[in-house]
Amino acid sequence: MITYKTDAEIETMRVGGEKLKRVMEQLVPQIHAGLTTNDINTLAEKYIQEQEADISFNKVKGYKWAVCVPINEQVVHTPPTKRILKNGDVLTVDIGAYYRGFHTDHAITLVVGGKSTPEIDVFLQVGKEALQLAIEQAQVGKRIGHISQAIEKKVVGAGYTIMKQLTGHGVGKELHEDPFIPGFASKPIEKTMKLRPGMVLALEVIYSMGSADIAYEEDQEWSIITADKSMSACFEHTVAITDKNTLVLT
Repeated sequence: MITYKTDAEIETMRVGGEKLKRVMEQLVPQIHAGLTTNDINTLAEKYIQEQEADISFNKVKGYKWAVCVPINEQVVHTPPTKRILKNGDVLTVDIGAYYRGFHTDHAITLVVGGKSTPEIDVFLQVGKEALQLAIEQAQVGKRIGHISQAIEKKVVGAGYTIMKQLTGHGVGKELHEDPFIPGFASKPIEKTMKLRPGMVLALEVIYSMGSADIAYEEDQEWSIITADKSMSACFEHTVAITDKNTLVLT
């Protein structure tokens, strides 16, 4: 069931999203080779607290951390560990903040140490652009299928693969709410849900350089990897749809 937000609730989420945006802006410049992903989690906890918000992800049953930190072939939900970052690692930083009863969700993918390659630069730029195209479709009068189509057209058109089992989602009092938002056209657009004022959505572009098949990482309860060990990335923003416009909250 869709939970539509009031204007007042969207304003609360706007403030929470701004706080989460600041956390990400503080955190990313601190990331460098030699840090562990546990170190990233510690910094994220500190910055969330400084914003007078709460950690979101540890409200998911069984998940104890503030961030998910997939590297290279890891796709999503990878918890922090003692793993040491190396220059050239492709790292996703996925963070949620919980403020006055509402969650917001945000993710970016970056190259540790800036030691990238032209191939990786293009790969990550495609994801950023796909998310922007998705945001442009998230407006009253459109349908979820328009968002899905925009993501798929950009990603697949560039020669990459959508991870079809992993989707965007509604967000609000719960971190994961209806509706789910595929990154591909799972059905004709006219058969997908209309976008209406009061919807708040976590739009996600989750894709790889190789197969769409996924697997759980060995000895990991949470971490999902590409089955063929190909490089993956994720970009995510929380957006609110209103009568007047669409607000990017993060």
